[in-house]
Amino acid sequence: MKPNIKDLSLSELAAFLDERHHPPYRAQQIRQWLFQRRAREFAEMTNLPRELRDALAESFSISSLTERQRAESRDGTVKFLFGLADGQSVESVLIPEPKRLTLCISTQAGCAYGCAFCATALLGFKRNLSASEIVDQIVEAGRTAGDSARITNIVFMGMGEPLANYAHTLRAIEIITDASWGLGIAPRRVTLSTVGLIPQIEKLMQETNVSLAISLHAATDELRGRLMPVNRKYPLERLIDCCRKLPLPRRKRITFEYVLLGGVNDSLADAQALCKVLGGVPSKVNVIPFNPHPGSAFERPADQTVKCFQQVLFDHGIQANVRRARGDDIAAACGQLQGQAERHWRDAVQRKAC
Repeated sequence: MKPNIKDLSLSELAAFLDERHHPPYRAQQIRQWLFQRRAREFAEMTNLPRELRDALAESFSISSLTERQRAESRDGTVKFLFGLADGQSVESVLIPEPKRLTLCISTQAGCAYGCAFCATALLGFKRNLSASEIVDQIVEAGRTAGDSARITNIVFMGMGEPLANYAHTLRAIEIITDASWGLGIAPRRVTLSTVGLIPQIEKLMQETNVSLAISLHAATDELRGRLMPVNRKYPLERLIDCCRKLPLPRRKRITFEYVLLGGVNDSLADAQALCKVLGGVPSKVNVIPFNPHPGSAFERPADQTVKCFQQVLFDHGIQANVRRARGDDIAAACGQLQGQAERHWRDAVQRKAC
């Protein structure tokens, strides 16, 4: 297969042009066609000389994702199952809100971190995505949204751990945030969620201006270790100490995500322990009532339990938002759509074998 031109760095693309005696500004034009105008063929790049278009077509391919499945919720949420060139698949979720249009994107096919409540964890880890495969989720979802409904916010909260695929995630962020040839989404509108890989968190905050979200889900090492195996390598105290020391701009806060699991981490004592843990950290908490999925033993807490948990945080001066359930009717939690597709495929194979 020809190399995918979207995976070339700016310097690599400039070197290709220089070898053929084309001016360096052509690199920016090419990238504008790829990421802003969503070109699928080099022939579409009409402000490039014919000879350059032919050379590009001879040397490179232009990647795109295959939409294998789409589910649309009654609340407007749209979930995509995108097929990759090697047969793997990833999920993206488009979430419309009154003043913004958010896309949740994946960075890996599957996930290796094994969080006990996560649907993606049941799929296991397949591989990292390339930068182009990460960005192509935005490009393809953007075709669906259309020019009249431009995607305004990106959240790296889909399948996989973004910081375990650091190099490709960082290059994707560059493409997403560059206004001259990339997608032009402001860094403050890009949020990256991590299970808490401390060295990569420190590096990310030095190298980018994106917003940081940390999956916490418990306020003690004992419970967090049961829910999130990563806590054994990066225990809570080290993680929170890292957060306290991050060079955050004034008024910027770290978002801590806390999935409420009925009868597991949703008591008033859990809420009070969380307030204590977050002391001294400029933070806000996204309280997320668990979204049940096949294969999970956890349950959603009662609405009153959620309200009481949130109130404890309020009483301690912590901003706490309860994330409204979106796409419940289309299995919008990451991993569910792919899990359904894999189960249907296995059932079909078994029926054929019989």
